[in-house]
Amino acid sequence: MSLYTDYLAEIETRKEQGLNPKPIDAGDLVAELIELIKDTGNEAREGALNFFIYNTLPGTTSAAGVKAEFLKDIILGAADVAEISQEFAFELLSHMKGGPSVRVLLDLALGDDEAIAKQAAEVLKTQVFLYDADQARLKEALDGGNAIAKDLLESYAKAEFFTKLPDIDEEIEIVTFIAAEGDISTDLLSPGAEAHSRADRELHGKCMITEAAQKHIEELKLQHPGKQVMLIAEKGTMGVGSSRMSGVNNVALWTGKQASPYVPFVNYAPIVAGTNGISPIFLTTVGVTGGIGLDLKNWVRKTDEDGNPILNNDGNPILEQKYSVETGTVLKINTKDKKLLSEDGEELVDVSSAFTPQKAEFMKAGGSYAIVFGKKLQTFAAEALGVEATPVFAPSKEITAEGQGLTAVEKIFNKNALGSTPGATLLAGSDVRVKVNIVGSQDTTGLMTMQELEAMAATVVSPIVDGAYQSGCHTASVWDAKAQANTPRLMQFMNDFGLITARDPKDVYHSMTDVIHKVLNDITVNDWDIIIGGDSHTRMSKGVAFGADSGTVALALATGEASMPIPESVKVTFKGQMADHMDFRDVVHATQAQMLEQHGDNVFQGRVIEVHIGTLLADQAFTFTDWTAEMKAKASICISNDETLIGSLELAKSRIQIMIDKGMDNEVKMLQGLIDKADARIAEIQSGEKPALTPDSDAKYFAEVVVDLDQIVEPMIADPDVNNADVSKRYTHDTIRPISYYNAEKKVDLGFVGSCMVHKGDMKIVAQMLKNLEAANGKVEFKAPLVVAAPTYNIIDEMKEEGDWDILQKYSGFEFDDLFPKQQARTEYENILYLERPGCNLCMGNQEKAAKGDTVLATSTRLFQGRVVADLPEKKGESLLASTPLVVLSAILGRTPTLEEYKEAVEGIDLTKFAPPLQVPANAKSAHF
Repeated sequence: MSLYTDYLAEIETRKEQGLNPKPIDAGDLVAELIELIKDTGNEAREGALNFFIYNTLPGTTSAAGVKAEFLKDIILGAADVAEISQEFAFELLSHMKGGPSVRVLLDLALGDDEAIAKQAAEVLKTQVFLYDADQARLKEALDGGNAIAKDLLESYAKAEFFTKLPDIDEEIEIVTFIAAEGDISTDLLSPGAEAHSRADRELHGKCMITEAAQKHIEELKLQHPGKQVMLIAEKGTMGVGSSRMSGVNNVALWTGKQASPYVPFVNYAPIVAGTNGISPIFLTTVGVTGGIGLDLKNWVRKTDEDGNPILNNDGNPILEQKYSVETGTVLKINTKDKKLLSEDGEELVDVSSAFTPQKAEFMKAGGSYAIVFGKKLQTFAAEALGVEATPVFAPSKEITAEGQGLTAVEKIFNKNALGSTPGATLLAGSDVRVKVNIVGSQDTTGLMTMQELEAMAATVVSPIVDGAYQSGCHTASVWDAKAQANTPRLMQFMNDFGLITARDPKDVYHSMTDVIHKVLNDITVNDWDIIIGGDSHTRMSKGVAFGADSGTVALALATGEASMPIPESVKVTFKGQMADHMDFRDVVHATQAQMLEQHGDNVFQGRVIEVHIGTLLADQAFTFTDWTAEMKAKASICISNDETLIGSLELAKSRIQIMIDKGMDNEVKMLQGLIDKADARIAEIQSGEKPALTPDSDAKYFAEVVVDLDQIVEPMIADPDVNNADVSKRYTHDTIRPISYYNAEKKVDLGFVGSCMVHKGDMKIVAQMLKNLEAANGKVEFKAPLVVAAPTYNIIDEMKEEGDWDILQKYSGFEFDDLFPKQQARTEYENILYLERPGCNLCMGNQEKAAKGDTVLATSTRLFQGRVVADLPEKKGESLLASTPLVVLSAILGRTPTLEEYKEAVEGIDLTKFAPPLQVPANAKSAHF
């Protein structure tokens, strides 16, 4: 019994960490448990039985398959276990979600024993995770006159799996816990540095906020039995930065409800809130777990007699408290009236937005998956029976307006809509099921996506999906024991599932750690595509892309669909001329600063930024769309000229062909299919049949922002402002400062050029600056370390061919070697150039980090506390964000430069340039979609 002995040894190790036994997902271990259970005299039998019943993961895990078959034997009398009656065996099957358990239940329901068949059918009536093969069995049995199959399908057509569930409580009592003041990054709930443990839910749960916070939450639960703890972002937004399913899982683990008594550490129904609500992508994740996300509005701007905001000495609006939510406050949520009430019943705020009919359905069903699969199952059953499906679910909200033009995102959603009213043209605010064309899974959430796919009993990528990719970039920098254990397992699963994988399980091709967003940007080959990716920076410069949690990624992979409201749009256009010494990254930062100047509030938050960028190829335009995650936008769409789009698609084709040449295509020729799709789109544009996507001239926008390029005269830095007296103003991306603010006195301890925000042009800028400085001074000396991580191997290969890599190698004190990858994260840096492996590197924060307390200047996107650099007791770490040339020069100087020093350093260098289109393109309203 070696596997069981090993498992017991692992349990002892986990005890030392204060952990319970890890849930079992391996079928061979469950097989050993079963042998012990059958051996009634074995002293290990009781423990094995307990693990079998309470600690085996459901879904399509191999463990679930072995467990389901044994339960079937018990039900049929082929096995006898005193502690598991026939009735209890059915109950256990009912909690196993799908896959093997559904197959077993169908075997029993369509079998010869009438009594057992009826019991199995009653359990099946509660299940929703039925796939094509399961449905085909039912249809075949129905056609053969099977009464049980007919009864089952009639139940499904009425959606009794949903209607017979208990309604959500009319009143929910809660007790508050303020997790932090200001915007709460998902890093607080699930730190990037602990990404390796996300699939081990209990272990990962120990990283949420702090041990002290976890203890306080437990104390609140003891002090307030029967009440749920609500986590709050005081004076801020909850869950900014990324969707982070692991963050919601952690909140649910500490404050939610157990989903099943037979599945440990899988909780649901968390309650989270923020003064300014919940970040849109995080709110999607809350819906996956059937949770509640509240917009508290408990702090409001203080105004004068004329209604104008009163500003403090820093020019920021003064806030005043409408009501208190300090930790330990008891409140009530009335789900019927959709109000947040005080303990005494006083109305505090309307929370209707948290209880839309669709969100209420998620809460009743225990999560959004059950609703998605339930609707598909009901539709199938009704069609099989030749009847109309019983109206049960809230009708999709459809907003139309005769004659109104469409924004770009409205056009894309209408083109890809599924199940909406035929002939209806839907506008922003409409709830839409849409086809998903491209899906990306990243490696630190991939193990969770595996679990989600297993839990929903999926086995293969939906044929609806054009392209699907599993990355290896977030764990690229250090090939440590955790990466060596997790990455091959992840790649094997995803490869078998049908994704193109960054690492071939058979080692047929060289492992590729290219940044996932860059790969997705390349494999998106149509400007009308919808992309879903397991990362907040899934924001392509072609099509419209949405960063999503691991569960939504799994759902998109399994079904080829996603469901969401059509977002409102903010139109961004440009005027003026970009100065020669400015880089496009400065335009990106200036867009955020000028938007705040023009509107006061962040009008980008939760909306699509429709950027009329026109003349920039996809690689360069991605710098803008990528940053929209930090603008708190839901997504971004680039409006390109025809010629520019064709150029971007040709570039994408060449990159995809390189992947094919490396041996990365799969049996269904997914990559070749993308090249064919790109060719078809190019032909449409060239023939005039379907030009590049543009909005209608009379489209309706929430707001418009015009960026004046003439105002951008200095390099811009996004500053975390770590010492701001107002805690809520720290670590936001809204503090954009020109370099003159720092008077050439800001010490820089480390520079980082890398992450998804850079492209080939940035790498060439690094090389050219080194060449120029060498020519001027004889050699280049660094007064601070400079870490450079190209986003892709292609860029390195092209730079070698073009002669730019040599100068980088000349000044590097370290160059990555894929034959001997680093097995330990770097903790100390010398004042040299480090050429790191392609991938996320410092930006991810889970492997490489700067020294504690350092001031880092980076091309990255992350400035959250502790992400790139941790604090010292006497000095906070700072992650400032800027353009490539500014980062390189600052590392050489060891400080921020003057404007004159900067201009001199970049003179003659081809920075990323941008010129606005001569006119804003706009299609007539007759443009097809």
